Amino acid sequence: MQQISPSQFKDWLQEAASLGEPLVLDVRETWECQLASIAPEGCEVMIMPMQTVPARLTELDKDRPIACLCHHGGRSMQVGAFLERQGFTQIINISGGINAWSSEVDPSVPVY
Repeated sequence: MQQISPSQFKDWLQEAASLGEPLVLDVRETWECQLASIAPEGCEVMIMPMQTVPARLTELDKDRPIACLCHHGGRSMQVGAFLERQGFTQIINISGGINAWSSEVDPSVPVY
């Protein structure tokens, strides 16, 4: 699975858009998303806490470009690996998670 830093996200988004509308899959808990969230232009953001992913798998398109996001990048990497094992073909992980997003892309995103 490809790892990208938050500062590389815009480039990935432009490339991925040719394959369909990209999705940021935020796998943090709902309370975490209430503390800090992102809404990049040009993609959809879906909140799907990590433990709910297996039960909600049918909500995701296997061929859609999906960027997994969490707090620091660990949970999102696990979810991305799980999705690849389920046959998803366009998965990347945002390394460093929303914490790195705050320092690299948008300092207005709260750090927690």
